[in-house]
Amino acid sequence: MRLRRGELIIEHLAPSLDADFPGALLHHWRGTAFVPGAKAADFERLMKDFSTYPQHFSPQVIQAKVLAQQGDRLQAIMRVRQKHVITVVLDTTYDITYGRLDTQHGYSISRSTQISEIGSPGTAEEHVLSASQEHGFLWRLNTYWSYEERDGGLYMQIESVSLTRSIPLGLGWVIGPFVESIPRESLEFTLRSACNALRR
Repeated sequence: MRLRRGELIIEHLAPSLDADFPGALLHHWRGTAFVPGAKAADFERLMKDFSTYPQHFSPQVIQAKVLAQQGDRLQAIMRVRQKHVITVVLDTTYDITYGRLDTQHGYSISRSTQISEIGSPGTAEEHVLSASQEHGFLWRLNTYWSYEERDGGLYMQIESVSLTRSIPLGLGWVIGPFVESIPRESLEFTLRSACNALRR
């Protein structure tokens, strides 16, 4: 089995044919992995300990902290960095819900409530870019984790649904592959980083 050999399975899920998002593109990806020896409780600790996100999910996650929490529901903010042809820094706020079905099965649901692109990050000129200035690499992001402890380890699955700016007419052949690659690479990076953190 590919997962038991340590492979990641990454799938592109096509949007509904009648989905219409004027000025935007919908990206839907799913990734699955297996970590031998890992426990459901290990994964829960990893996902809830936001103070360690810059350590486990570097270099994408620069800062992370919980703003408010009530039981298994919380609001968190993360500063993330996407580096491709250019480097983009985003301040992202999420509403997150954790759930546990039993000692071996659980899930989390994360929905972005605000995403702002930052200009001149880390300098005295740092500021939030206006809608006309920002690149539109990420407008919305929902992330769904599910996990199951069995076969001597932990199966994990992450599904991401994101919105980005649409590709300008006539430029699809130039920047289309680049725009399409960002959501996939981000999901794969997150899944692989979680696997590595659980192996430590």
